[in-house]
Amino acid sequence: MSTPELHWYKSSHSGDDSGDCIEIAPSPSTVHVRDSKNPTGPRLALSPAAWADFCRHVGR
Repeated sequence: MSTPELHWYKSSHSGDDSGDCIEIAPSPSTVHVRDSKNPTGPRLALSPAAWADFCRHVGR
């Protein structure tokens, strides 16, 4: 079975030079999350509902 290539997006709020940012690659059933400074490192795989809960929490 072939896995489709993920398309990673960095936050538009990451314009500074600190390098502290995450990237996400959404798919229909999973939101993949990685550290933009270490793209080959560990990744998280969250359900869309869990990602939405996370975004609501950090947006406060």
